[in-house]
Amino acid sequence: MQYPLQEKIGDPGILVGREEEFKNFGKWLAFIPRKLSKSRVILARRKSGKTAFVQRIFNQLWSENREVIPFYFDIAEKKIWYPMFAIDYYRAFASQYISFLERDETLVRQHLSLEKIREYGLRKSVDVLVEDVDSILHDEEAGFHDLLWQTAYSAPNRMADVYDQRVLVILDEFQNIAQYVYRNEQCEGRPDESMPGSFHSIVESKIAPMLVTGSYVGWLIEISEKYLQAGRLSEWYMSPYLTPEEGMQAVYKYAQVYNEPVTNDTALLINRLCMSDPFFISCVMQSSFRDRDLCTEEGVISTYNYEITDRRSMMSKTWSEYIQLTLHKVSDRYAKQMLLHLSKYSDRYWTHLDLKRKLHIDLDPDEIRKKLLLLVEADIIEWGSSDIQFRGLQDGTLNLILRNRFEEEISGFVPDLKKEAHEQISELRKETGRLRGMLNNLSGKFAEYQLMTTFRTRKRFTLSDYFSGVRDTCGLNIINVRQRVPLQRENGKNMELDVVAESDCGRMIVVEVKKWKTKIGKNIVEDFAEKVGIYTENMPGRTVLPAFLSLGGFTGEAIQLCEKLGIGTAERIVHF
Repeated sequence: MQYPLQEKIGDPGILVGREEEFKNFGKWLAFIPRKLSKSRVILARRKSGKTAFVQRIFNQLWSENREVIPFYFDIAEKKIWYPMFAIDYYRAFASQYISFLERDETLVRQHLSLEKIREYGLRKSVDVLVEDVDSILHDEEAGFHDLLWQTAYSAPNRMADVYDQRVLVILDEFQNIAQYVYRNEQCEGRPDESMPGSFHSIVESKIAPMLVTGSYVGWLIEISEKYLQAGRLSEWYMSPYLTPEEGMQAVYKYAQVYNEPVTNDTALLINRLCMSDPFFISCVMQSSFRDRDLCTEEGVISTYNYEITDRRSMMSKTWSEYIQLTLHKVSDRYAKQMLLHLSKYSDRYWTHLDLKRKLHIDLDPDEIRKKLLLLVEADIIEWGSSDIQFRGLQDGTLNLILRNRFEEEISGFVPDLKKEAHEQISELRKETGRLRGMLNNLSGKFAEYQLMTTFRTRKRFTLSDYFSGVRDTCGLNIINVRQRVPLQRENGKNMELDVVAESDCGRMIVVEVKKWKTKIGKNIVEDFAEKVGIYTENMPGRTVLPAFLSLGGFTGEAIQLCEKLGIGTAERIVHF
């Protein structure tokens, strides 16, 4: 796949999991050519992976180069003058549109000027582009800014209509359009809060549906209801958390990308404490904690505690931005007390009367309810099914930050989050072998990662510690491990080695990994032996140690062939 749009996540390989989301949106995207897809909004708090998700959708559509032309626009948290915003929007759309047609990915990153867009339109007989640029230049000079903006925001829908195409309009952080666009050239006074209303009619388009995102859920819903009318945007709530299995994949992937040593045991602890939150996991992996050691239980817990409690940590700094933008509405003690309580007990709904009794709040019930409504507007608690039910966000990460920030002020003591982390791990270890059993159950998906992690972190071992039938019993000290190493036959066919590990003595471990539920047979072993032969020829003077991990087992013929060829075999990963 190509990546014309530079994804904010960085290395594209860091985006892991989200299988359910990609499956759901895959169906939605597939219906766009048939004009069956309704515009959508992805709602989630900051650092939930929304931007990475929609940017990947853009790159997938651009790379496929089929029936749907993607347009991505990030509405930044930066003041901008109305006509400049309109021109910026149009240049972004036209440039990305042309890049899709011409397969020129540079135009996604470097937008064309209006003059060059017009030149392209003339050269390729795309009359709409020519007319649009003429209209924009005329309206800008005449000061007809509303007409200028109308040309810009309607362009994707008009282009799709005139040329019978399908365009997906992706607007990232849509709520910012109501906060940062100014009618005043000096960007003074109040922003034009009615800007979202521009999309009132075209949001229903089936030829150019919209996919918008927002980090401030309550605010975006309010905008949608006020300017776009309820129901015109289908809401999709994205959890900041991956599934436990996807979280493990993130831990292993981040450890590999950031070159951060972990063990299989500590990988599980990191995922557990970080609640499978990929942003939290990445903060722990890149933490500036001076004594960071993610190969020990105590090191993991100390790093986790630092990220939550130290104001200099990446985690705390990121959340402080969010809290500063929301908590100015709830600065009094009672509001903070209710917020802390709802966050700690977010498994149930509370009414304003429940909270008055439970917290002994000396306020009129109506005053309590008003404060709760402010908390809802600030996106730090949520409404229930009735107007008097309230609940803390189902967001363990945010709740930890809020407890660290307010519990001493409200309850008179500092929460010992490090002690609580130890208690979590103790609970996990209570059942005999449960921790190890969880690791074994995960091997079906993460066998390569677990094997690579074991090789990296265990010093001075022999390959026979892991695989039966190994002839070479020399002690190994791994200095480099790689995954999916490419090979090529003489006839040009491409092949791949699953895991290659280099020892400081010059020996090379080459491992084939099969996660099938069925036993592998003789033919599969022969294929692996061919790859080992090619690799050995490419590594003159090196001793190559082949091994085969098959989680589904081996047939009798396969075992016999492995023994004959000196290929070590194993049916599970032994953890040390």
